[in-house]
Amino acid sequence: MAYKPEEGIVENKRYRINQSIRVPQVRLIDSDGAQAGIVGIAEALALANAKGLDLVEISATANPPVCKIISFSKFRYEVDKREKESKKKQKIIQVKEVRVRPRIGVHDLEIKIKRARQFIEDGDKVQITAMFSGREMQHKELGIKIVDKIQEALADIAEAEGKRSSMGTRVFLTLAPKRKK
Repeated sequence: MAYKPEEGIVENKRYRINQSIRVPQVRLIDSDGAQAGIVGIAEALALANAKGLDLVEISATANPPVCKIISFSKFRYEVDKREKESKKKQKIIQVKEVRVRPRIGVHDLEIKIKRARQFIEDGDKVQITAMFSGREMQHKELGIKIVDKIQEALADIAEAEGKRSSMGTRVFLTLAPKRKK
């Protein structure tokens, strides 16, 4: 979304600036951060113009609204900087899938468990999927045993998220990292 100086738009949030503020009184914060108290809108605009800065409405929901005398481009820069910092701290949890078949070898199963352990240690969820084809459908309990075996092997770092479910030719179980207390 492009910047429009007359509207004061910052990343989908609208901040009213200068003549866009249409309330009789505002709680004013001076350019150096000091509280100037509750003043009329005309006086606040005059103070902002005298300093060559903008009057920016910081909190529209307060009664009276809080306005600050600041350069709007500097304000916009600080808001963008805060948002980038908060995005850096967020961890996006992904769901990784580990597929197994009922006739999987012991060593192959160990490798699948090791890979699932790495995913969980990285903070991701792991969906264990046992797939069946042809006559394997008659022995779903073999696939369920393998899924349970994987769950037991990862019980020290993961917990089941919900119950084991079955849909068509597949059995699913989602494991999530254990919460730290």
